[in-house]
Amino acid sequence: MKTIYIAIALIITSVVSLSAQDRKNKATAGIKGGYNLSSVSFDGTSETSKLHGFHVGIYGESYIGKYLSIQPEILYSQQGYKIVDDSGTYTQKLDYINIPLMLKLYPVKSFFLEAGPQIGFSIAHKETFDSGFILYDTSEEFEPNNFDWGVNLGAGFKSDAGVSLGARYHIGQSDIYDEDKPKNRVWQIYLGFEF
Repeated sequence: MKTIYIAIALIITSVVSLSAQDRKNKATAGIKGGYNLSSVSFDGTSETSKLHGFHVGIYGESYIGKYLSIQPEILYSQQGYKIVDDSGTYTQKLDYINIPLMLKLYPVKSFFLEAGPQIGFSIAHKETFDSGFILYDTSEEFEPNNFDWGVNLGAGFKSDAGVSLGARYHIGQSDIYDEDKPKNRVWQIYLGFEF
């Protein structure tokens, strides 16, 4: 009986491996980075002005079939938001270590759709208020929650040489602060290079 289980496991492993090899030879790893355009949604009804930033990190991609792969990532990401009104401009910059786990679908060669969860850890923040008058400027701090999570949706292209170009949207589900239910919203455009 034990031999049958081993034989079945070997057959399944071979089928998955051969199916994946139809798409690529093996699992890959690489580096990626790009542009962030971030904001915060308050109470799901209003959204702040956007803040520019970037992200950079590493990833691994493992093929689980001819058209599917799983891609875990570890990224440093600059996020945050601006609030502009008659009294001035308030800016909060939020730095995160994000860990997405993406399921990628390749419906045709070189084009992929992706979706998956993401957790994030706030590692730094900086606040500024520019009133237009030096006497009224401030750097008062507002402490964000340390943990963030949400969902990513995206699409992109990947060449045979392992160069990826994609766009992704992060929909935060965790409150940044304890009041007004502020949640991260981040657009990303990125380039990836396999090792």
